[in-house]
Amino acid sequence: MNYSGIEKNIETLKSSLSACELCPRMCHVNRNSGERGFCLLASEMLISAHLPHHGEEPPLSGARGAGTIFFSSCNLRCSYCQNYQISHTPAGQSVSVDELVELMFELQNAGCHNIEPVTPTPHLPGIMEALFLARKRGLSLPVVFNCGGYERKESIALLAGQVEIYLPDFKYGSAETARKLSGVGDYPQQAFASLQEMVRQVGDALSLDKDKVAAGGIIVRHLILPGCVENSLEALRLISSVSPFLPLSIMSQYTPIISTERRLSADTTPPLLRRRITKKEYEQVVNAALDMGFAEIYTQDVDERVLNPDFSNENPFDWSATGALDA
Repeated sequence: MNYSGIEKNIETLKSSLSACELCPRMCHVNRNSGERGFCLLASEMLISAHLPHHGEEPPLSGARGAGTIFFSSCNLRCSYCQNYQISHTPAGQSVSVDELVELMFELQNAGCHNIEPVTPTPHLPGIMEALFLARKRGLSLPVVFNCGGYERKESIALLAGQVEIYLPDFKYGSAETARKLSGVGDYPQQAFASLQEMVRQVGDALSLDKDKVAAGGIIVRHLILPGCVENSLEALRLISSVSPFLPLSIMSQYTPIISTERRLSADTTPPLLRRRITKKEYEQVVNAALDMGFAEIYTQDVDERVLNPDFSNENPFDWSATGALDA
């Protein structure tokens, strides 16, 4: 491990909070003095849950679960977010860097296969400092960087050497759909550039250990939205232009949530968001991925299971035994 280089990157991340530019929104507020930008966060880290998670892709969950740490708030406000209880607000438990180190060891001691910070971007300085300190104390698990894809490539570059596995969403190929559903028309180009940087760091494949659990590399997730097949096809084309060898996770689990209609005005709410996707839509996207040459694809059944977590429960994922994706 290049300690000096990593320490320098952590200091760069920490200094950025004085005029925050961690994500593409570039709010430039002084979070160190309590100012809050789009994510509504000051400098403290807030978490909503931490637990072994058995509902991720098989190489991530393995037999003992991914060591997920769910961070509060997000740099997106996707109208359909299944984690809206925690991603749309800054509510949660405040944790210090030292406390986060202990949570990482708690997950390692529980037998988890990795440490997976979820929605980490607004909290990057603290997460990376905690990870650095934990590694110096003997943390041996790989880190899975589970993010929404709306990232600055410059921030992702500062994670080199600390992240073994990237798990980005690539939500949108269509700028219009991104603007309508997440309020960020520049999503496709930001996701594309940050994905290029992730691939530069860890390659365009997934490496597995002897137990078929991920040790390094990348999986790119794409959630199909009802009535938005063209958006999915354009997203696949952009991903393919980075590398046609990237492992894909094509997700069917979109479920309408109460907040969808509350958070979108009537004139911008696509009526189709009030339904699940169809088997035909799912197969169209998966077949297109195969035609483009993608060979490693994780899929889900198209059914009526409700896979949305409930963060008001101690274990938000009581559906986890049936929620995992299939290779």
